[in-house]
Amino acid sequence: MGHSSVEAEETKEMDIRSFSSSRHNQTPYIHKVGVPPKQDIFKELKTTVKETFFADDPLRCFKDQPRSRKFVLGLQAIFPILEWGRSYNFAKFRGDLIAGLTIASLCIPQDIGYSKLANLAPQYGLYSSFVPPLVYAFMGSSRDIAIGPVAVVSLLLGTLLRNEIDPTTNPHEYLRLAFTATFFAGITQATLGILRLGFLIDFLSHAAVVGFMGGAAITIALQQLKGFLGIKKFTKKTDIISVMKSVWHSANHGWNWQTILIGATFLTFLLFAKYIGKKNKRLFWVPAIAPLISVILSTFFVYITHAEKKGVAIVRHIEKGINPPSVKEIYFTGDYLLKGLRTGIVAGMIALTEAVAIGRTFASMKDYQLDGNKEMVALGAMNIVGSMTSCYVATGSFSRSAVNYMAGCQTAVSNIVMSVVVFLTLEFITPLFKYTPNAILAAIIISAVLGLIDYEAAILIWKIDKFDFVACMGAFFGVVFASVEIGLLIAVTISFAKILLQVTRPRTATLGRIPRTNVYRNIQQYPEATKVPGVLIVRVDSAIYFSNSNYIKERILRWLTDEEEQLKAAGLPKIQFLIVEMSPVTDIDTSGIHALEELLRSLKKRGVQLVLSNPGRVVIDKLHASNFPSQIGEDKIFLTVADAVLTCSLKLPEEV
Repeated sequence: MGHSSVEAEETKEMDIRSFSSSRHNQTPYIHKVGVPPKQDIFKELKTTVKETFFADDPLRCFKDQPRSRKFVLGLQAIFPILEWGRSYNFAKFRGDLIAGLTIASLCIPQDIGYSKLANLAPQYGLYSSFVPPLVYAFMGSSRDIAIGPVAVVSLLLGTLLRNEIDPTTNPHEYLRLAFTATFFAGITQATLGILRLGFLIDFLSHAAVVGFMGGAAITIALQQLKGFLGIKKFTKKTDIISVMKSVWHSANHGWNWQTILIGATFLTFLLFAKYIGKKNKRLFWVPAIAPLISVILSTFFVYITHAEKKGVAIVRHIEKGINPPSVKEIYFTGDYLLKGLRTGIVAGMIALTEAVAIGRTFASMKDYQLDGNKEMVALGAMNIVGSMTSCYVATGSFSRSAVNYMAGCQTAVSNIVMSVVVFLTLEFITPLFKYTPNAILAAIIISAVLGLIDYEAAILIWKIDKFDFVACMGAFFGVVFASVEIGLLIAVTISFAKILLQVTRPRTATLGRIPRTNVYRNIQQYPEATKVPGVLIVRVDSAIYFSNSNYIKERILRWLTDEEEQLKAAGLPKIQFLIVEMSPVTDIDTSGIHALEELLRSLKKRGVQLVLSNPGRVVIDKLHASNFPSQIGEDKIFLTVADAVLTCSLKLPEEV
């Protein structure tokens, strides 16, 4: 160990000696930093707008095309089915048919259960798996996503709506508000897509989403204890403390052992089916059809034993027939308009975040491009149409999409197949669900939401970024111990706080020379890197804006103060040049330039010269516009750190 450290010191000394000798033996050729030609302000503005909102150049395919072709391309952009439908064949249909039938067997029991989370009658869950998937099949660009109600959005919608209207005392007004919220959720999603503002959903970080989903999964599972244990009087609050109090207070007289037996038996069966599906990927269909088998068996069991007479709660009635129109039920005026708008925006954003994340995941697995803005328009259109046909907010379901993918789906036709099966169910089969016990629906939901608790992702987040882990746990505990709204608020707040922290407190580093090279890197990352005598090199790892310019100036001066104190204690010559490495500085504003001017004045008082290295095109353009190069000196701006160090070292006194 000691031998290696001695070798490292010798290498450093040799490197310093060779560097010193190169000062005298080498006449450097110094590259000038290029100043870009002046650009037309309108052209620059056009480029900025294009890169911000049209980075994918969506109109590229329309260039140099005749008018008739442009019309066809326009229709294909709105309805992608017109493009891929031309190459559709029987082989693809076979894959879509199998996938559609498989996800239909999963969605029917799930939809009945999820509608209860939204405090709606069971048929509304089925309605939402009939019309929205049809609309998405024509307008969506994902081949794998399966559309329908999902647990988290159902819970969120139910919680937010119940804060406005009691679904028990005012069921019709509650239903109308649900349609209104769905309408505005669709408007929000479509607007974001049309205005190409999809990047806004990225402000909710992955860590916050992991925590929010995990917390929501536990909250949903706890809510199912009412149906799982056969409790009649249950709290309307969603936090874990209120739910557990309600459960224990009803333990002596409120639990029904027949209900618990049914629920526990089939929950064990469902979890075992999921285990089999995970162990052997070819048996993916086992966990997919397990919920439907559970519903059939439990319904038959209740029917032949008349368990409903012994306190087992059953579904009793599901409205027969397809979706009735609901345009007249939407609140377009009155007090409930704003309440529906608020709820719709929140539910729409969460639904959008989930759907786009799912779509991107499967698109990367199959190696095709997914247009996020088109997805938003498609999701928005299907929810707008859905709100007018008695549906509540639908989005992409991860569990169903995973089954759809593994079942071999080829296109969005699998959604059409699923819709047809749901249509047949609504028309002919719904009366058969009369004796379906609520306990089996609770078991299906519990088994479904357990997959949302991604503890492996949480562990990885902890390993990678502790601040991200705080965001994850903040969202998780906010949902579990307070409410879905509080958890969501915490998730958004911490995500924004992280952005602000990174913007206002960017990283800086002191650089040293890697031995036997002209490369300068962070001394903390490369301890073997040697500092240049009489020169301090500082790198700024961020754009310099009004929000961080003062901090960057003070941090550079603090680096200089710390270095001079160390040199003074060691009896070494003081710093005469401070080189600011600006390669990572992508932009600078007037506050940033003002901070550089203040830094220059502070350094002059200390007898230290300021030198800049490799400012980018945008930065050097703005520096010249502010006349800063004439203040610092044109000969103090260099293309590389090596050029700057070589030039500065030639100007240092011999003793340094």
